[in-house]
Amino acid sequence: MCFMANRHKILIAEDDSVLQDLYLRKFNKDAFEVRTASNGQEALDSIAKDVPDMLLLDINMPVMDGFEVLEKLPKDKRAFPVIVLTNFDDQANRERGKALQVDDYFVKKDMTIKTLVEMVERLLKK
Repeated sequence: MCFMANRHKILIAEDDSVLQDLYLRKFNKDAFEVRTASNGQEALDSIAKDVPDMLLLDINMPVMDGFEVLEKLPKDKRAFPVIVLTNFDDQANRERGKALQVDDYFVKKDMTIKTLVEMVERLLKK
């Protein structure tokens, strides 16, 4: 059995280079195939080239924010779950994310990287 063939593809759209590197190292260590994007347009371009199994999507990014990306990727047209990454745990952002049908919500300042990995693993098992 070839383990490498079973690696899940994750796209991480995050403009903070320190966080992007942290996520990249954690998910690569756990045997995921990881690509990154630094803004929403890069994320959409990457998805158009190779559809991921999971999208980790920061809300506040330059060029195009995470909500704009989600508006271009409605749930009925995407074949992968989306976890929103944000520093803001306010009701307005949660409601907008829910309206755009995100699969989970990761609040960077309140949650650990271990929690994010658990979210990803849970959603990929569905």
